[in-house]
Amino acid sequence: MLPFVSHCLELLAPLGTARARRMFGGHGLYIDDVFVALIADERLYMKADDSSQPAFERAGSRPFAYSRRDRGAVALGYWSAPEDALDSPAAMAPWARLSLAAALKAKAARPRAPRNGADRRRANAATNAAKRASRTRG
Repeated sequence: MLPFVSHCLELLAPLGTARARRMFGGHGLYIDDVFVALIADERLYMKADDSSQPAFERAGSRPFAYSRRDRGAVALGYWSAPEDALDSPAAMAPWARLSLAAALKAKAARPRAPRNGADRRRANAATNAAKRASRTRG
């Protein structure tokens, strides 16, 4: 594992089981299986939401963004970790808590996908029945 990735995992470890997963040329960081941060170009970006984003802005953080040919720059809800937060787990703790809270809030707001084949078939059947019903009403 890359030294910077290992360092970031150590910073997040006080909040739970921290792990990294390679993705899109960088790494996704998880605390107890909740996606809370990403590493791109040797920079740590923390999950933020409407309530935590101003704190990241005040700390001088920058949003994570990438370019797409069809849409130009795309910004996601991740902000660079403040420089001093990278010094120790204690300095990272308040930022990691903000990111974990934002990630948990976003996860709770998402509709849950069916877990197995039978659940997917029931969900698809219900969707198809609703479509048929709307066609016959109109």
